[in-house]
Amino acid sequence: MRAWLGAGVPGWELDRGRNGATKEGTVVQVIKLGIKRPVTRPLLPDPETRETRYTLVSVDDHLMEPPETFEGRLPAKLQERGPKVVETEEGHEIWQLDGQPYFQVGFMCVAGRPREDHRVEPARFDEIRPGCFRIKDRIKDMDIGGIQASVNFPSGVTGFGGTLFSLLEDRELGIACTRAWNDWLFEEWHSPYPDRIVPLGITYVTDPEVGAQEIRRNAERGFTAVTIPEQPHRQGLPPVFDAYWEPIVRACAETDTVLNLHVGSSGFAQMPPGAPMMELGATLFGQLALSSCAEWLWSGWPALYPDLKIAMSEGGIGWVAMLADRLDNIMSRSGYGSGWPDKDLSPSEVLRRNFWFCMIDDPSTISTRHAIGVENILFESDYPHGDGTWPDTQQVIHDVLGDLPVEEIRMITHENAAKLYRHPLPEVCVP
Repeated sequence: MRAWLGAGVPGWELDRGRNGATKEGTVVQVIKLGIKRPVTRPLLPDPETRETRYTLVSVDDHLMEPPETFEGRLPAKLQERGPKVVETEEGHEIWQLDGQPYFQVGFMCVAGRPREDHRVEPARFDEIRPGCFRIKDRIKDMDIGGIQASVNFPSGVTGFGGTLFSLLEDRELGIACTRAWNDWLFEEWHSPYPDRIVPLGITYVTDPEVGAQEIRRNAERGFTAVTIPEQPHRQGLPPVFDAYWEPIVRACAETDTVLNLHVGSSGFAQMPPGAPMMELGATLFGQLALSSCAEWLWSGWPALYPDLKIAMSEGGIGWVAMLADRLDNIMSRSGYGSGWPDKDLSPSEVLRRNFWFCMIDDPSTISTRHAIGVENILFESDYPHGDGTWPDTQQVIHDVLGDLPVEEIRMITHENAAKLYRHPLPEVCVP
């Protein structure tokens, strides 16, 4: 069975033009799924619950949609063509959408798996921790790792930026799937534990007016965040400099919805032939975040919409102070930037007003926090991905932040995120 690497693999997103037709010169990669390599060991036992020394609000974790996600949430005439989990002849469990197979790679859900079983082949649901796709088990895993609250990005049938549905040739099916995913997230993932899960939605990006309507629909029922691809031109969409994006930007600004730009949601950085995709691609996350942040800043949207809030998800903080310095250099010495639309604030000032930056650990560059603005730094654990810190998140944060002033620790670990996402904190926070 041939499966598209289109849902869970950054850099191998299904790349289609605005009307669904494959762009000229674009290669949509496919693979032949071979004989299923069996897992070598069972899931590891539950770890011991870690001591909670810090109240942690993680602004970047991921979920896998369970097989029943779309059942009963699509119009009857579309239900059969909608996303469903099927089993291949090799024993893989993959998603099928409108007759086309997509798969979620095993590397996306390695928490609790022996390292020998970290692999690219699709993972069956019975091979991964149920906390990846069952909310009660996710809360259990959050308790084990000492995570008070969490923002959860898609990583299964939708891709990190939620664009797969937007790129379907059938517009009606794409819009219906987008809305159904948001309904599932709100009803089944967020609502049972509203103090623990920050509601982040996806939207329809091949029609910005429809996308804006979906953002507003979600905001009315409590969503505080949305994700779109950080470099949409790499998905065959107009670049962020295009007026095309105005309805979505305006909807985010007017509803106080945080626009989350997850690194890799438009694909890995371009790499030379023969490069190790996973290793080099993950290494260049900071470079991707810098590029996309600079593009969104110079697009002028943050200057034109002062209330727009942009979170650079999983990009780290090591590049941010350098970017601010470079912006000041450009404006003060080069003579560039004459068209900058904000006459009161410089680009570096708008950077600190409108953008937030997310760190897993960044031990070497936490020293730049005052140049960035401590109030602009957020924490993430990236459960259940390979570079995530679960279940030792508390210790990782202690190793990086433990010597900082208490007020700065509180800001980075939970206060900044709670303010940005308008999310409640427990009555007693630590430290």
